[in-house]
Amino acid sequence: MSYEKYKENSIFSMSPVELLVLLYDECMKDMRKAQMALEDGDMTMFEEYVGKALKIIRYLINTLDMSVPVSSDLRRLYDYIIYDVSKVRASGKRMVNEIPRIIEIIQDLRDGFDGASRLVQDTHEVRQASVVG
Repeated sequence: MSYEKYKENSIFSMSPVELLVLLYDECMKDMRKAQMALEDGDMTMFEEYVGKALKIIRYLINTLDMSVPVSSDLRRLYDYIIYDVSKVRASGKRMVNEIPRIIEIIQDLRDGFDGASRLVQDTHEVRQASVVG
């Protein structure tokens, strides 16, 4: 089995939350690469990585279920990330220090979904409690 086939099978076997966490990880990785490219003055690579990160954020927006109340809050956060990344994109090196803040927001979202998923998957059994004494 080729590595590409292995990767494809791995992705298809992931839960929705695992896929979401993977998207956040990829977005953060692209933003870090964009920051390095910007610091190196490589605007072509900067644009490529920023474009990839924005594509992920737009995908996340498109997959929101707006009938779920938290989705409108997530939508506002995603819109803010797009706005902030666009500001960095427009101003270039002058706002390179803004990228870590954007990554931090994405990291917080990632950690929140990952933590919530772990809580939901915690299937320990609570036994009947009794007062002793």
